[in-house]
Amino acid sequence: MKTSRGAFLASAALAAGSAAVSPLAVAAAEPQPRSQVQLGIASYSYWHFRDPKVTIEQVVEKTAALGVAGVDVLHRQMDLPEKEPLTAEHRGYLARLRRHGARHGVSYCCLSIHQNFVSPDPAYLQTQIEHTKKCIEIAYALRAGIVRINSGRWNTIKDFDDLMKARGIEPALPGYTEDDAFKWCAECITQCLPKAEECGVTLAVENHWGLTRTPEGLLRLSKEIQSPWFGVLMDTGNFLEDPYDKLVQVASKTVYVQAKTYFGGGEWYTLDLDYPRIAKILAQAGYSGWVSLEMEGKENPDLAVPKSIKLLRKAFGV
Repeated sequence: MKTSRGAFLASAALAAGSAAVSPLAVAAAEPQPRSQVQLGIASYSYWHFRDPKVTIEQVVEKTAALGVAGVDVLHRQMDLPEKEPLTAEHRGYLARLRRHGARHGVSYCCLSIHQNFVSPDPAYLQTQIEHTKKCIEIAYALRAGIVRINSGRWNTIKDFDDLMKARGIEPALPGYTEDDAFKWCAECITQCLPKAEECGVTLAVENHWGLTRTPEGLLRLSKEIQSPWFGVLMDTGNFLEDPYDKLVQVASKTVYVQAKTYFGGGEWYTLDLDYPRIAKILAQAGYSGWVSLEMEGKENPDLAVPKSIKLLRKAFGV
């Protein structure tokens, strides 16, 4: 009789436990789906290379005030000399930036840098490789997982304004071809990859100008450089003609997105981009990373950036 009573109590307890773990409770315990992308703000949105320079600390504070999760740091906007080796003083500055971000609940999602891997001069290319490796260390210090890189260009059109008038198209150096340039670029990026892997940083080449002005150029590099530490950065505003078909072509290789807006008219050109359409392109490609605003318009960024974030939040449903 005692054994039967014990069995009864055990059975009752099991039944009660089963009732407590209802289907609703099980569903609640399962991981909930998160938004497909996370928004960031490029510090470039507040500073277009003209004085007065807006500091990275100020951008962090503005980003936090808008409730945005990340800051994409423009290297040239930092209070660091661009080309010099890192010193103890520089590393202290990076530590303070990281602390500033943490105190405001803002992550550093990307470090956007400048370098040029298109040159027949091996000594020059080595300086660009070393510069890129140094920037990977900077990204690591900030805990940024992406470094935006450029392929580089011929620089046969010296002035950037003139390059923009030419729609980013410039002739090769006499005696050389695009094939030469792609070879130099792929070799240089490959030499940077061990440092990227060591630091846990992905190098993302942007559809900027030069070799990666077209989707074909981006995809050529993506095919030649087979590494989990290398991918494509999609800039929504750098395919000047028929952008959507081109964005589709690179979407499956994209590891990071910079989203242009042009409130007040663009610095060099203005595009009327359909962000719901772009969001659909990225969703269909299974993209679930950062989308970082690059406001390139002439309007006061304190007005234009909030409007841009509102636009992106609506388009991406975040």
